[in-house]
Amino acid sequence: MPGEQGRPMSATDGPVFFHVDEMPWPDESTTNAPRELVEEAKRKGARRKFLARGEGGFHSQYSVFPPGYTVPPHSHDHDEMIVLLAGSCSLLGDGPTLVAQDSMVLRGGHEYGFTAGPEGMTFLTIRTAPAETRLA
Repeated sequence: MPGEQGRPMSATDGPVFFHVDEMPWPDESTTNAPRELVEEAKRKGARRKFLARGEGGFHSQYSVFPPGYTVPPHSHDHDEMIVLLAGSCSLLGDGPTLVAQDSMVLRGGHEYGFTAGPEGMTFLTIRTAPAETRLA
């Protein structure tokens, strides 16, 4: 039935909806993210929900990071767009501080990291393909 939550979608199907509040927080130990990132995130309370996983050609995540949580320098093999929904973050090095409603596009292979602001951060990550994460 078109419009079903999280159902794989073909070019002729209707919409797929992702009701974030109804989706579970996944067991990150089953993802392909680097183990050290997964363990650190779990200890500090950073978490994400997987939204689109190929539907319409998109791969997206909803993430919530606590105040001061730092994502170390890393890169991905695909381009991505990050949209801040709430809170703020400062990019490591001489990067800018982004606040709610700001966004950034990062090209595949670009190395970056960031620290969540004093109120934490909630954001969407949007890609057009699944991405591998490589620590710097």
